[in-house]
Amino acid sequence: MAMATALVTGGSSGIGLAFAHALAARGDDLVLVARDGSRLDVAAQQLRARHGVAVETLPADLSDPAGIRTVEAFIDAHEIDVLVNGAGFAAHADLLDADWSGHAGALTAMALAVLVLSGAAGRQMVRRGAGGIVNVASVNALIDADVYSATKRWVVSYTEALAGRLAGTGVHATVVLPGWARTNYHAAAGMRRPRLPGWAWVEPEQVAAEALAALDAGRVQVTPKAIWRAAAWALRHGPVGLSRLVASKVRSGHDRQGAR
Repeated sequence: MAMATALVTGGSSGIGLAFAHALAARGDDLVLVARDGSRLDVAAQQLRARHGVAVETLPADLSDPAGIRTVEAFIDAHEIDVLVNGAGFAAHADLLDADWSGHAGALTAMALAVLVLSGAAGRQMVRRGAGGIVNVASVNALIDADVYSATKRWVVSYTEALAGRLAGTGVHATVVLPGWARTNYHAAAGMRRPRLPGWAWVEPEQVAAEALAALDAGRVQVTPKAIWRAAAWALRHGPVGLSRLVASKVRSGHDRQGAR
């Protein structure tokens, strides 16, 4: 029986790398996509040694449309059974900044890339009648703080739409909304980690495990860890003022962290 192949963007670190390990542990061969080729090579070597699967690397900057086209062309030329759109980065700059290039890069990497790559993978999966797509959003999608939260809300809405389009095809789409996860997300952006108690953090491995379980079960949305499921419920069903208050605190926190 042929091995399944999973393509993971953002696969060299953090949640993306956790997905790669989870998929390799069940026997899937991998294609890892990220900007940094050397970090990709380190991750690939680790995955091959630990799981004994084939791992291909595909360096591409998804904040650049040319990078998106590179990965789209790869998908068009290869059979992909699972796609994980995990590439992302902090995008918390002031919405009134005159230099909007950072905002544009965030929208390209975390929205346009999700749209294009999900479309490319989805078309071939539908032809085969099987496959799965996981898009990584965030609990931040449920507040209105900045470009990051707005982009992640788009990912949630898009995945809901995609799941509807795929209904009855044998292909499933799931969006995962992690809370604060123990990754290099804040360090990469030059920000301090929020001062949360240890029990509030979610491990990347739990994010990947719960997202893949939801995909296998045909569930469209999943929020790992009980505390974050409760927070997501409150933000969705509580008073509008609650989400605005949280968004205000998040914005002020980013301002303080960025000023160090």
